[in-house]
Amino acid sequence: MYPFFIPAILGAYLLGSIPFGLLIARAYGKDLRSIGSGNIGATNVGRALGRKWGYFCFALDVLKGLIPMLVVIPITTPTSTQTQTEKNIILFLWLAVGCAAIIGHIFPIYLKFKGGKGVSTSFGVAMGIWPYFTICALIAIAIWIVLVLIWRYVSLASITASVAFPLALISAIIIKPGWEFVTLWPLVIAATAIPLMVIIRHQENIKRLLSGTESKIRDTKDK
Repeated sequence: MYPFFIPAILGAYLLGSIPFGLLIARAYGKDLRSIGSGNIGATNVGRALGRKWGYFCFALDVLKGLIPMLVVIPITTPTSTQTQTEKNIILFLWLAVGCAAIIGHIFPIYLKFKGGKGVSTSFGVAMGIWPYFTICALIAIAIWIVLVLIWRYVSLASITASVAFPLALISAIIIKPGWEFVTLWPLVIAATAIPLMVIIRHQENIKRLLSGTESKIRDTKDK
């Protein structure tokens, strides 16, 4: 089983590296890196081409994280005959595949390792790790939607949702029967590390938020 993860990790990275936002904009004759924030993610695609294309890009970036997990997890689901150590190793390998997809989005080989911020792809990875990450991801996306509707800052909503994600998992482990830290601690580590990576990628946004110069979502109709 374990050798299977080597091509899975590589495949997840290469899939994560596909710059869908850049390709969508290029199909319309636009260079996304010279528009708005210069980021290749869904938010900037929305600025360049309208909301519907921003949503489309978001969906594709989510799939970059979700598809590897949907492929890997059913094939390598731990069995009752395995030891806890073996089960933890499989959890770590799942997370390695998911992190490879996220790293691919942030540091894509096709763009000289200069990519997006990893929010959408991280959400896709989280949705694929049922039920532990999936439930927490749904809580995080609900927080994201509420904050965007209230303040209209995508970056602020993304940072806050990223912080909420590990807190939701820890809370669930505390209150939900059958969810034990001794068996889920690899997920807790990843649930902390992935949002930290996302927040680090938002450093410039944080500076602009503090200075009051961060861009809000425009109240304009789709192009």
